Amino acid sequence: MATQEARTLSTKEADIQMMLAAEVHLGTKNCDFQMERYAFKRRNDGIYIINLGKTWDKLQMAARVIVAIENPQDIIVQSARPYGQRAVLKFAQYTGAHAIAGRHTPGTFTNQLQTSYSEPRLLILTDPRTDHQPIKEAALGNIPTIAFCDTDSPMRYVDIGIPANNKGKHSIGVLFWILARMVLQMRGAIGQGPKWDVMVDLFFYREPEEAKEQEEEAPAITDYADYSAGGALGGDWSSGQIPEAQWTADAAAPVPAVGGWAGDEADGGWDAAAAPPAPVPLPVPDAAPSSGAGGWDS
Repeated sequence: MATQEARTLSTKEADIQMMLAAEVHLGTKNCDFQMERYAFKRRNDGIYIINLGKTWDKLQMAARVIVAIENPQDIIVQSARPYGQRAVLKFAQYTGAHAIAGRHTPGTFTNQLQTSYSEPRLLILTDPRTDHQPIKEAALGNIPTIAFCDTDSPMRYVDIGIPANNKGKHSIGVLFWILARMVLQMRGAIGQGPKWDVMVDLFFYREPEEAKEQEEEAPAITDYADYSAGGALGGDWSSGQIPEAQWTADAAAPVPAVGGWAGDEADGGWDAAAAPPAPVPLPVPDAAPSSGAGGWDS
């Protein structure tokens, strides 16, 4: 029996396998009328299955739009949901975009008096339902919008909707990882193919308890040796180990006395100093004339 060689998967097939493992294809039990074109079928339990081939094509289209913008800082990637905040920050780190993780401040795209006011050329969102405020402001400012849309997501004001599961932490991380890799490949920063040096795990959301456990499991830094103990210094130090000749050699010679009070007394002291000059007597004024010699009556 001849052995069949394993066929090398193409980039699209490898990405679809990764998306299947991350459950990107699982939708919800409701389906928006504009998302029906992306639904492949419906399971017996009522959950819609998303066509991952169309998801990959939409990712390619979104990557072309992102690459067409010259300055990456003009792109804003935003996620108000906790599952997408780490993926948004990592995507912005590798592509050069500007990330907004957390709550959206109303008026960021419309109120010019705000300190956080920005005028992006492209907006990338994780969930149109959660991020409804930035979508409305982007529509007022004529800002094109790319969003990951589930089967029940509203498509209003969304220019490029990428059909995918936007509720799972692994699904969101895989989508942003594939999109970042496609952008870097189109820019020529990395080579073509499904491989990338950056692990997809960096884009996944981490539970606070999980991160804390990993920090506790990390090996503790070794403390410094206790130098107060005699063993650390190679035995107790005693005066018997130091020869007396060393103390006598290092003893400093007595410093000669410098002129001071004793020097002044040797030169004659205070008695030899010249006497101060005698005070000059002040002139005594003449006696005032008596009142009888002259006055107002005379």
